[in-house]
Amino acid sequence: MKEKEKEEKKAVSLPGGLYSKIEERVKATEFRSVEEYIIFVLEEVLKDEGEEEKAFSKEDAEEVKKRLKALGYLD
Repeated sequence: MKEKEKEEKKAVSLPGGLYSKIEERVKATEFRSVEEYIIFVLEEVLKDEGEEEKAFSKEDAEEVKKRLKALGYLD
């Protein structure tokens, strides 16, 4: 049994319309259930929480400047 499966479960209520939309999305994925999909999405959203914002490398910063110039935002 996976570690996540051993954890105590808590119930969360969702509006019916939202649940239906998630059900439809799940059909087009490899997820086995709405619950599995929601757990994945929430873990993805929360995994970056608490991490410091990563700075751009010099190369990244130059690429952003080039793109902004091409769009006319920089001279």
